[in-house]
Amino acid sequence: MTVLVAHRADLEELGSPAGRSAVVMTMGALHDGHAALVRAGRGLVGAQGRVLVTVFVNPRQFGAGEDFARYPRTLEEDIAIAGEAGADVVFAPDVTEVYPPEGTPAAAITVEPGRLGSELEGASRPGHFAGVLTVVAKLLHMTRPDLALFGEKDYQQLVLIRAMAQALDFPVDIVGIPTVREADGLAMSSRNRYLSSSARDAASAIPRALRVGQEHAAGGAQAVESVVRRALEEATASAAVPMTVDYVAVRSLDLGAPPRSGEARLLTAVVVDGTRLLDNLPLTLGPP
Repeated sequence: MTVLVAHRADLEELGSPAGRSAVVMTMGALHDGHAALVRAGRGLVGAQGRVLVTVFVNPRQFGAGEDFARYPRTLEEDIAIAGEAGADVVFAPDVTEVYPPEGTPAAAITVEPGRLGSELEGASRPGHFAGVLTVVAKLLHMTRPDLALFGEKDYQQLVLIRAMAQALDFPVDIVGIPTVREADGLAMSSRNRYLSSSARDAASAIPRALRVGQEHAAGGAQAVESVVRRALEEATASAAVPMTVDYVAVRSLDLGAPPRSGEARLLTAVVVDGTRLLDNLPLTLGPP
């Protein structure tokens, strides 16, 4: 379908759609996982609604030494993928359209993610979630959607965005969409394109280890963490490329302490040949 490629001034001229509107926020380098979010958004708002895709590589969520400079930028391909999946608008702002000039009082204002923002991913990437929540808040104001769709692959991000929307009274429903996976189970990510064939083979151990954890859920959170860490350490020892396990954690659905039994989430971050990969799966814990 024909897609309008918009800047900030264009959004102000769009007017309201006949139905509801949905936004899918991305940093570009779109893949089938993003397309699934766009298709889900189209299904939720219907033919009369509007689906917007934002493409913005947000400098504020990258720390020192991270991959901001080399992060893939493929806008023409992104526009095509978004249109094929059912988007009406691709909002691709310049950084000056999103952030005030450096050194001004407004430039120093950020959204504080709270305690959870310094755990798990936040422990390894200080300031990351303040950058994420700040840009999400700004893009929600700019696009004014009824629905905002995010993938469960970045589960901690999803939890924090939901908490921010609730805390700051954003009039938007935050919708989580299940992780889309490659044929071997690896979670789809824009960063997968960094992986060599050897690194790609090594990375396939991540979803396998998580599935082993699911199989041991009846034993409780500690048993799950132990068996997943052991499986990943074994994969690390035999990998043809450097592979480091950052964390393996079982948490409650809102990422607090895990319950003794019931619904929970298993999360991990693994660095494979210099590329940081995240994954998670739902669990139903049994008694310890």
